[in-house]
Amino acid sequence: MRIRCGLYIHRLRHRCFLFCVSLLVVCLLKLVSIKVTVWDSVYIQPYGVSVSMSTIHVNCTAIYELDPVEVGRALEVKRKAVVDVGDDSTVSLTSDCRAFVGARGYGDVPVLQAERGFPLAYILVVHKNAPMVERILHAIYAPHNIYCLHYDQKSSPAFIQAMKNLARCVPHVFIASQLESVEYAHISRLNADLHCLSDLLRSEVEWKYVINLCGQDFPLKSNGELVSELQRLNGSNMLESSRPSELKKQRFSFSHQLKNVPYEYHRIPVKTATAKAPPPHGIQMFIGSAYFVLSRDFVSHVNGSQVAKDFLSWSADTYSPDEHYWATLVRVPGVPGHIPRTEPDITDLRSKTRLVKWNYLEGVLYPACTGTHMRSVCIYGAAELRWLLNYGHWFANKFDPKVDPVLIRCLEEKLLEKRQQAQTGH
Repeated sequence: MRIRCGLYIHRLRHRCFLFCVSLLVVCLLKLVSIKVTVWDSVYIQPYGVSVSMSTIHVNCTAIYELDPVEVGRALEVKRKAVVDVGDDSTVSLTSDCRAFVGARGYGDVPVLQAERGFPLAYILVVHKNAPMVERILHAIYAPHNIYCLHYDQKSSPAFIQAMKNLARCVPHVFIASQLESVEYAHISRLNADLHCLSDLLRSEVEWKYVINLCGQDFPLKSNGELVSELQRLNGSNMLESSRPSELKKQRFSFSHQLKNVPYEYHRIPVKTATAKAPPPHGIQMFIGSAYFVLSRDFVSHVNGSQVAKDFLSWSADTYSPDEHYWATLVRVPGVPGHIPRTEPDITDLRSKTRLVKWNYLEGVLYPACTGTHMRSVCIYGAAELRWLLNYGHWFANKFDPKVDPVLIRCLEEKLLEKRQQAQTGH
C-alpha cells in the first residue's frame, strides 16, 4: 500500500512538473510572439503630436528631395506591420474637448487676412477609420471655414461617437441634419452630399466655394494656396465633365435596382431590362466623378432649380448617379459658372479636384505607384510625396495609414510648413 502511494505521488509530481514546464514554454512562446509583433510593427503619430510613439524617425524633407537612403527607410517602414489605431482611440482623444483642441492645435491655426475674407465649406462623407478622418479634418481646418460631417448610418457605434465628439469639440464642425445609410453606387451617396449642401446654405458662414471629400482623400495645398487658386476661378466651378462612352451610357439608359450581391459591397444597384425614358428637360448627359469644387452661386441655383430636382428624381434608379449629376448640371445653359456643352471634355487630369493614379496609365501619364493598388487605383506611397505636391492638383485619393503611414505624416508636415511660411512671409 505504501509503495503504491509512493508511486502515485511520484507520478503526480512528474505530471505537475511536466505541466509546469509546458506552461512555462507556452508563456515563453507568448513573450517571444509579443516581442516579435512589437519589434516588427510600427506606429507613426500624426505630425504635431507632442508625445511620439514612432519607432523610426521620419525625415520628410529628405523624402521630398528623393534622397535614396531616406526613401529606402520609408519603404522599410511600409513593409512592417503597421499598428492599427481604432475608432475608440479617437473617442478617447475627443472626450475632453479642451485638452483635444489644445493638443491638436485647432485653436492656433495660422490664417492670413486674405483667407478670412474667402471662407470655404467642406463636406466629409465618411463611414470608418475615425483617426484618419480626424487627420483629414486637421489638415484642411481653418477656424473661419465650415465643415459638414456625414457619417453612414451603418457605421460602428464607436465611429459615430467619434464623429459626434469632433463636431462637439471643434468650432464650425457639425453633423448633417439628415443622414443616409449609404450604399455603393446608389443615390444615397449623392443624397449625403445634398443634405450637407442644404445645411451649408443655411449656415451662418458666407462661404465662397464648397468641396466634398471622402475618408481616403488628403489635401495637397494649404488653405491659403487653395484660396488663391479658387479666387482665380472667378465664380466658375472645378469638376470633371466628359461625354459618356457607350459602356458608361448603360448606367443611365436602364433602370437599376438595389440588390444583394455575393461580394465586397454586399448591396449595389443592378441593371434591369427596363429601359429608361430620356432625361427630363432635354438634358444632355455628361459623366465625371462624385467629387467637386462648386461655387456658392451654383449650389444656390441648383438647390432651387426645378430642372435639378426633376433630374435628381430621374437619376434615382441609375448606377452611380453622383458621377453624372454634377457633371451634367454644370453643362446646363444658364447655371452660374456653367461650362458650355461645346467645350472639350474635362477629365480628371484637367480638373484639379482629385488626383487619382490608375494602374493602367502608370508609366504613361504618371510614374508607377509606390504603395499598392485597390480596384485599379493606387494607394500612394512615400516615394510619391514630391510628385503629389508638385503635380498641381488640390486633393488626391487614395491614402491609407496602414499602407504607408510615412506619406501621410509627411504631407501633414509639409502643409503645416506652408501655412507657417505664409504667415511669416518666408
